Amino acid sequence: MTHSFAPEILREYDIRGTVGRNLSVADAIAVGRSFATRVRAAGGTRVAVGRDGRLSSPDLEAGLVEGLAAGGVDVVRIGIGPTPMLYYAEATLEVDAGVHVTGSHNPRDDNGFKMVLGHRAFYGADVLDLARIAADGAWSEGRGSVSEAEVLDAYVGRLLAGYAGGSFRIAWDCGNGAAGPAVERLVAQLPGEHHLLHTAVDGRFPNHHPDPTEEANLADLQALVRAKGLDFGIAFDGDGDRIGAVDGEGRVLWGDQLLSVLMVPVLAELRGATVVADVKSSQFVFDRIVELGGKAVMGATGHSLMKEAMLAHDAPIAGELSGHIFFGAGANGGWYGFDDALHAAVQLIRAVLLSGRSLTALRSAMPPLVNTPDLRFPVDPARKFAVIDEVRARLEARGVPVVAIDGVRVTTAEGWWLLRASNTQDVLTARAEAGSEAELAALLAAIDAELALSGIARD
Repeated sequence: MTHSFAPEILREYDIRGTVGRNLSVADAIAVGRSFATRVRAAGGTRVAVGRDGRLSSPDLEAGLVEGLAAGGVDVVRIGIGPTPMLYYAEATLEVDAGVHVTGSHNPRDDNGFKMVLGHRAFYGADVLDLARIAADGAWSEGRGSVSEAEVLDAYVGRLLAGYAGGSFRIAWDCGNGAAGPAVERLVAQLPGEHHLLHTAVDGRFPNHHPDPTEEANLADLQALVRAKGLDFGIAFDGDGDRIGAVDGEGRVLWGDQLLSVLMVPVLAELRGATVVADVKSSQFVFDRIVELGGKAVMGATGHSLMKEAMLAHDAPIAGELSGHIFFGAGANGGWYGFDDALHAAVQLIRAVLLSGRSLTALRSAMPPLVNTPDLRFPVDPARKFAVIDEVRARLEARGVPVVAIDGVRVTTAEGWWLLRASNTQDVLTARAEAGSEAELAALLAAIDAELALSGIARD
């Protein structure tokens, strides 16, 4: 029996869709069968499986486990937790791979699967290969066993291993996502004063959507920090692999700004080390890496691509604007370069302590740049990458220096702008940063001009 996936659920970094529309238990079973086939082809025999707290996750997890066992691999179920707990289990249990059932920061009815094989991200062509295996029915056969393992306490203990002392007054907002129980156990063992928001796992997300890259979702955290005069606040996305933060005044620190704080003690301990930041990150971050004696590398956006860039450059730390922060195995208790927002939170406490300043003071010392959020422009899927190629060709023909790691990034006297094709949607995304609103407007005009030449109008 074969089962073909809907093409739109095959993403660059994982498999993700909307339950009831293009994602079902049958898909979960097929994912399990196909992944088991790949694991066995690589010589593996055991797979760790976890899930987030979405309403559809129990059924999808059950289907995934059924498929994995039918494919002849043994399954170790670790239960509800953040995706980084699955990464920890894959790195520390006697398993060869891992799958987490999660919709990450997507809308509540979305869900999917994040996969790891042999301590490396499983993405891109590997994900597409799962669909090929399913369509061909080229599944391995067997009767794998299913067992359970409790890893939450060990995972929290690993987080605490990176703690360096200090007592702060901190607010924590879990957004009713999967990080809640781990955060409760973590802060119970941290000194200081801790105020918890929305730690109960609830796939309806009744308080706000768990995506800390949207400032509206940080309103509860900002209000609590300001009302109680706390030192700072920390927020997590739905599966705990992306971090958000606000300072004592309630000002947001975006992912690149957090990286600029977190990398300071890393570069103090590992002098001359490489730091990877994604192509969306502020020029301030790249300049700061060099100022601290590090080697700055610009990487393509996407958590799997960032993990590979870390390995390629032997970088102990990396970060994305989206709040994915990665610590390598040699940096303050990280493991295998995976993104773990709870680990990043502990390291943020450590970095603030070692700085001898408040997070508010560190935020105030950052240059007063103005920038856009991600601007999105719908595009014909057949034209998505072609438009980027056209823009790059025109710029290079005019002699404009272009960074083409992921789309086109152009630096001018006013600042810089970026135009790239989304990895997960049929849109182009743009971002720009400048020293003033007038300079930002000039950068946006340059983007508009390039889009117009390719027949696309920005709303």
